[in-house]
Amino acid sequence: MTKINIHDMLTSYDKKNLTIATVCSHSSLQIFNGAKKEGFKTLGISVGEQKKIYEAFPLGKPDDFFIVEKYKDITKYAEELREKYVIVIPHGSFVEYLGPENFLTLNLPTFGNRKVLLWESDRDKERIWLEGAGLTMPQEIKDPKDIDKPVIVKYYGAKGGKGFFIAKTHDEFLKRVEKNKSYTIQEFVMGTRYYLHYFYSPIQDNAFPLSKGSLQLLSMDRRDETTIDEVQRLGSIQELEELGIHPTFVVTGNIPIVMRESLLPQVFDMGKAVVEKSLDLFGGVIGSFCLETVVTEDLTFKVFEISARIVAGTNPYISGSPYSELIQADLSTGRRISQEIKFAARKKLLEKILT
Repeated sequence: MTKINIHDMLTSYDKKNLTIATVCSHSSLQIFNGAKKEGFKTLGISVGEQKKIYEAFPLGKPDDFFIVEKYKDITKYAEELREKYVIVIPHGSFVEYLGPENFLTLNLPTFGNRKVLLWESDRDKERIWLEGAGLTMPQEIKDPKDIDKPVIVKYYGAKGGKGFFIAKTHDEFLKRVEKNKSYTIQEFVMGTRYYLHYFYSPIQDNAFPLSKGSLQLLSMDRRDETTIDEVQRLGSIQELEELGIHPTFVVTGNIPIVMRESLLPQVFDMGKAVVEKSLDLFGGVIGSFCLETVVTEDLTFKVFEISARIVAGTNPYISGSPYSELIQADLSTGRRISQEIKFAARKKLLEKILT
């Protein structure tokens, strides 16, 4: 990984005129909205043209747009963007479309720890991280020939569930797998899916205490996925597959949810363990992250994935969630990110949260 000299970049920055910047996609509306609430200028990086959709949402529209022909061109304009004192906020689309390798070397101050990309985008390293934190993950099937029960096959990277599929036998796997892509095979766990949205601050001690800093639970969601969430309307999965209709897992939306309160201690124990292990492995996940979980009928959690940045599942909560409202009124994840940057700038701690 190329060393990004944040200290030198920030030396030239006017700390009173910082600009919050991100790509116009994914969770950008709440990122811009939250930044405006905290008094920041905002910049929308847009591919091809200014996105007219933002005209419909004036409170989520960036103050200015920066137009590039294609995502990878963003790296060419780093110097010009630094002249605008930008701090980049990563999200799933931003990292996926720019490419993890390009994002790692993007010569702009970026909120969070970029080293986490090396751990969350590689399914093997992700398992080392999560299991090393003591979390229970779905069983991994190393050899497709060993498939003797329902499994889910997932490709590497943040693709919104695109291409994921269920297989019950080795033959089914062979018929559907894209062999040119890296994948992992996990047991298909029966239960209720909860996507838990955390925020870890290494510089503030005003929430759930950790060895360094503190942890918050801001919200949680479920995903609306096509076509797996609708196949029961037509019959059993087995009947449909016999007709050549295979359920897919493409995320099309997010559903707000609140879990039973007695499960919250487990939620915080998992979040704490993930952060503490990340501090050991790569210096710590910083800011927002999401644990993607299944709660089984015996009320235990299995964690099948982590997203180490703001996730689209926070979008239902631009005006706050039932959890964040108990921290501060009108607190979204997008706003919480800007609050952390604002606090760090005031306390001269920006180098602790930017990479």
